[in-house]
Amino acid sequence: MENLGKSSLKVAEYLLQIKAIKLSIEKPFTWASGMKSPIYCDNRKTLSYPTIRNFLRQEFISGIRDFYGEPDVIAGVATGGIALGAVIADHLGKPFIYVRSSVKGHGLQNKIEGELQSGQSVVVIEDLISTGKSSLDAVEAIRKAGGRVNGLAAIFTYGFDKANKAFEDAECRYFTLTDYRTMLVQAANDRYINENDLESLNYWRTDPENWSANEN
Repeated sequence: MENLGKSSLKVAEYLLQIKAIKLSIEKPFTWASGMKSPIYCDNRKTLSYPTIRNFLRQEFISGIRDFYGEPDVIAGVATGGIALGAVIADHLGKPFIYVRSSVKGHGLQNKIEGELQSGQSVVVIEDLISTGKSSLDAVEAIRKAGGRVNGLAAIFTYGFDKANKAFEDAECRYFTLTDYRTMLVQAANDRYINENDLESLNYWRTDPENWSANEN
């Protein structure tokens, strides 16, 4: 996994500023799995802010060119990566496809929407990486359809070891515009959190299950 260095702090600043990332230790959020979490991340909010959206687009494009070169196709992961991917593809002048979370239940029963030719190189766009499952499901679908996945790019990752291992096992490179550790540095700098909060938030990332159990 890679991130973009200095600009990753600016990305984190934007995400915190517009509350795409919310932090709450005393009243943690509940994920679909039932796990308690001190962070809630909804990066789709960035689409509502043109200045931020354009900044992220340029960061994605720079990262794609630096890490993967020029792909034939840009792919978005439903749903968070669709709009982002379309914006990036439009700027690059590349074809765009998107990958559904499940096979369409009627018509042609597509998993991939759009035109993908066998042998084409693809960069996959995602908004958020947690365990990596949905991202890698999309990668697998593209590979099964004959596409060559150069790698994946996302706005944010929690940096879970489970996700890193999953990407390694799938032999899929990825980079993110920012990550959990960088976000905590920016959150502390901007006084969204104090030193006690920082300790708890660091503990959550390394052992979210036990952190969750302690909160119940």
